[in-house]
Amino acid sequence: MRRSILVISAVLTALLAMTGLAGATSAPTYYGQRPAWTSCGGGFQCATLRVPLDHAKPGGRQIKISLIRLPATGKKLGSVVLNFGGPGASGVDLLRADRTVLSAALRQRFDVVSFDPRGVGRSAPVRCLGTLGMDAYHAADETPDDRRERAALKEWGKALARSCAAGSGKELLRHVGTYEAARDLDVMRSALGDARLTYLGWSYGTYLGARYADLYPRRIRAMVLDGAEDPQQTGAEFQRSQAQGFQVAMNAFLRDCFKRADCPFKKHTLTAAGRRLDTLLKRADRAPLRNTMDGRQVTESIVRTGIMAALYSADSWKYLRGSLAMAFKGDGTALLILADFYNGRRQDGTYKNESMARLAISCVDHPETPCPYWPVKGRKFTKKVTAPGSPPIVVVGTTRDPATPYALARSLAAQLDNGVLLTNDGDGHTAYHGGSSCVERQVDRYLITGRAPARGACHASAKV
Repeated sequence: MRRSILVISAVLTALLAMTGLAGATSAPTYYGQRPAWTSCGGGFQCATLRVPLDHAKPGGRQIKISLIRLPATGKKLGSVVLNFGGPGASGVDLLRADRTVLSAALRQRFDVVSFDPRGVGRSAPVRCLGTLGMDAYHAADETPDDRRERAALKEWGKALARSCAAGSGKELLRHVGTYEAARDLDVMRSALGDARLTYLGWSYGTYLGARYADLYPRRIRAMVLDGAEDPQQTGAEFQRSQAQGFQVAMNAFLRDCFKRADCPFKKHTLTAAGRRLDTLLKRADRAPLRNTMDGRQVTESIVRTGIMAALYSADSWKYLRGSLAMAFKGDGTALLILADFYNGRRQDGTYKNESMARLAISCVDHPETPCPYWPVKGRKFTKKVTAPGSPPIVVVGTTRDPATPYALARSLAAQLDNGVLLTNDGDGHTAYHGGSSCVERQVDRYLITGRAPARGACHASAKV
C-alpha cells in the first residue's frame, strides 16, 4: 500500500512540476507574473520574464528571459510568439532587425513577441571564448587527416569545454536544453495573458515548438513549424540528413549557376563542378587562402562555412558565384565575410554568443554528437512527438531546403496526431517570409482563424 502511495505521490509531483504548479511559493509567482514592458525604440517594447533555472526545482535559482514585442496595429486577438531558429539565435535582435518578418495582416491582429531562449543573447547567456579564441575555434580543422591533426582537434575540444565551464558555470550549462526552454515558453504564454499559445517557429524553432506541443498539447491555439527538424532523430542522424540536404541545395545552385554569365565553373556539369570544389577544399586544407581584410587565415573550415552560409537562400547565390570565383584564384576574403556572417562575428571583431549557445544547447539535447569533452552530461531527448489532443499543427517543408531537408517535415507531420503538411516547392531554408506567397497566405489565414490549410496546398508554390 505504501509503495502505491509513494508512486502516486511521485507522479503527482512530476505533473505539478510539468505544469509549473510545484513549490509552495515559487510556481504561482512564475505563472502569475506580468512583464513590465517599456519602450526600447522603434516602436518596440522590451521586458524580462523570471523562470527557474531548473524547472524540476522551481524554488531554486532563477534566471531572466529577455522579451521583445511589437504591439498589434489593430483589433488584437492575442500574441504570436516567434522563434527564429539556431539554436542560439537572438530572437530579440532578429525581430528588431526585421519587423516585416510577419505580414501586415498578422501584425494587425497580434502582438508580435520574440525572445532570447535561455543561454542565448541576453537570457543568462553562455560565455566561453574571447575574440581570438572564437577565431581559432571557427578556423580549426574539423576533418583531421593524420594523428597529429586528430590530437590537435582533441586538445582543442578539451580546452573549449574548460573555457565554457569557467565562463558559464556547470549549473547553467546543465539546464540550457530544449526541454527546459519549452517549459519557459509555457510560462511566457501565461505571462502574455493567453490561455493558449499561438506560435511560429523556424528551423530549430520547430524542434522547440514540437517539444512544447508534446508537453502541453491542449495549451496550443495555433502552431506553425516551418523548416522542420525531426524530434526522433539523433544528432548524428540529423547531421547526415543535413549533409544530404546541402548536397541537394548545392546541385540546385550549380544548375542555376551554369545559366549565368558570371558562373566560375569552366565545365558545366555537376561532376566537374564537384571535383573543382573538392580541389578548392583540399587546397585550403594544405595552405589557407589569402585574406585581404585582416590577418586571419581562410582555412578549409572557413571555406566550407562560407559556402554553406550562401546556400541558405537563393538570394545569396549571386554572392556565392563571386566568392568562389575569387577563391579559385586564391583569394578567400569573400568566403570569410560569408562565414563571419554565419558565425556571428561583428565588424569590430567581437562575436555574438550564438555559436557557443548553439554548442551548449546541442550538447544537452544531443550529447552523443559534438560533445565528447563537454563538462556536463546531456540527456538524449529523441522520441516521437504526437501531441495528443492538440488542434491542427501546420508543418511547412521546402523541397530543396539545405538545412532541414523536406523529408524531416514529412516525418514530423506524420508523427503528430493532428499534423498538417504544407509543401513549398522551392529553394532555400524555410518558406514563410522566404518568397512563397502561397505559404504566406495559408499560414496567415490559419494563424488568424485557426482553420488549417488543406494538405499539400502549396505544392506548386508561386514566388512573390
